[in-house]
Amino acid sequence: MLVSYPLQWEALQHLDPAHFLEQAKKNYSWQAQHNEVYKEWIQTWNISSSSPNSIAQIPFLPISFFKTHEVWVGNKPETYFESSGTTQDTKSKHWVTDVDLYEKSFNTCFESFYCSPKDWCIIGLLPSYLERSHSSLVYMVEKLIQQSGHAQSGFYLYDFASLNNVLQTLEQQGQKVWLIGVSFALTDFAAAFPQQLKHTTIIETGGMKGRKQELTRQELHTILTEQLGVSNIHSEYGMTELLSQAYAVKEGVFKCPPWMKVLVSDEEDPLDVKFKGRGLLHIIDLANINSCSFIATEDIGEVFEDGTFTVLGRLDTSARRGCSLLVV
Repeated sequence: MLVSYPLQWEALQHLDPAHFLEQAKKNYSWQAQHNEVYKEWIQTWNISSSSPNSIAQIPFLPISFFKTHEVWVGNKPETYFESSGTTQDTKSKHWVTDVDLYEKSFNTCFESFYCSPKDWCIIGLLPSYLERSHSSLVYMVEKLIQQSGHAQSGFYLYDFASLNNVLQTLEQQGQKVWLIGVSFALTDFAAAFPQQLKHTTIIETGGMKGRKQELTRQELHTILTEQLGVSNIHSEYGMTELLSQAYAVKEGVFKCPPWMKVLVSDEEDPLDVKFKGRGLLHIIDLANINSCSFIATEDIGEVFEDGTFTVLGRLDTSARRGCSLLVV
């Protein structure tokens, strides 16, 4: 019986750039041999499954395969996470063989950007995600809420009046608040209850879902800063098919945790992968050891010299998704 790859999380969370390629090679070798979907994709392109000399030489699996195939390797999956979408959409499924690894990933990432969850009252304004099951975002926020231990931490659907009352109370107490929400819910709340928040950090996670006129990220952040009185809006970049997240604390420029890297390819040539530039974003998530660590997304963005990146929109041919980011 094939067992999961013995990934050492302690080494992964302290991974330095010099050793990233070494770990990426290990992930690639494991998945190229044992992940049947990824193996077939590699063979389709007549690419060698031997160890690559550069990260850019590693083939990336199109993210659409998570809609049509069961992409996993190792032990039998414990659960799966499912993307949002309409009833007509084919939803992506990320089969997860080790939920504990996902928790380690998002907890370590959160602490690197925001310190301990215990320092915060954590509030989720995620109505569209709460209305469906198997959301990786809801799972993450629910665990962070539990870890915060604050009596007012929790989820809110469309009860903006209650959310406003809670925020006013917390503001008076000087309590730090970590408020994560989908774009349409944040803009609706801000329009209904404009105010001046001094102790609240707002994290948008995309997702207008066609409910109103599409906004660029800059337009969205301008509206929220003006109506909610905060100096800037943070952003979270994650997706069903990943076990890791990137965060932008200012101006929509995302930074990855040590075990995650974003590259870019030409829209016409998916094998022409580069470390910087503008094009289709390709993500290496080393925490995805038992699914696929090398994913070609349908997001268009720009990767900078220091490894940070921005998201500019999505391919016109991509199916609309609830977690899709703002289109320019």
